[in-house]
Amino acid sequence: MLTIDLNADLGEHPGTNLDEQIMPYISSCNIACGGHIGDEQSVRQTIRLALQHKVAIGAHPSYPDRENFGRKILQIQPSELAESISQQIELVNRICEEEDANLHHIKPHGALYNHAAADTFISELVLEVLKETAPGIYWMGLANSITESVANKHNHPFIAEGFADRKYESDGSLRSRALEGAVLKKQQVIEQVEQLALHHRVMADNWLEINVQSICLHSDTEGAVTLAKEINNHLVNKGVQIAAV
Repeated sequence: MLTIDLNADLGEHPGTNLDEQIMPYISSCNIACGGHIGDEQSVRQTIRLALQHKVAIGAHPSYPDRENFGRKILQIQPSELAESISQQIELVNRICEEEDANLHHIKPHGALYNHAAADTFISELVLEVLKETAPGIYWMGLANSITESVANKHNHPFIAEGFADRKYESDGSLRSRALEGAVLKKQQVIEQVEQLALHHRVMADNWLEINVQSICLHSDTEGAVTLAKEINNHLVNKGVQIAAV
């Protein structure tokens, strides 16, 4: 049976029950850990929720930039960036240990994710932090990107990720959120998920071949709860098993 991981970025909406509504339909989550949003309380709450639903737990570090929700590249020293990423991962790892949970993967957020996908230096920096703070833990990143190449070069376990709700460019990168059409509408999302999971391709200007192990739905996409349910149901009806890598 074909298996695909469905993941979502969680711990990003304090004061709402969005995480509780999305969690039943996914198999792994990426928990905001203080860079763009989140604190010890929100991390612990999301880990407990993931344990309750048997969802694989990931840390979701970002540029230390709450003002821009981690969606802007910061011009900071590499050592400062490495220290921030390390502290964010260690927060999740520590709380996982306290809650008798296992840290399954690391997935950078926003600008850090996209920067690493296009820049060897940033990917190498992220990998060095992973080796020091969470050796052997999966690194989730953009399929067919520099991130995947760096992980493979160093034989680091990697999860190739695609996106349910984001428009792709012809080079395989994600369209900037500053541009029109960057976030897909409901029917486009369902179609893109099916193409990614069943046919290993995605439509940009033309079809791009892309093999993904995990598909992400952003929790801040409009109608995310309904989308999560419909994506899960659609794939299951197509004979796809939803499970973490």
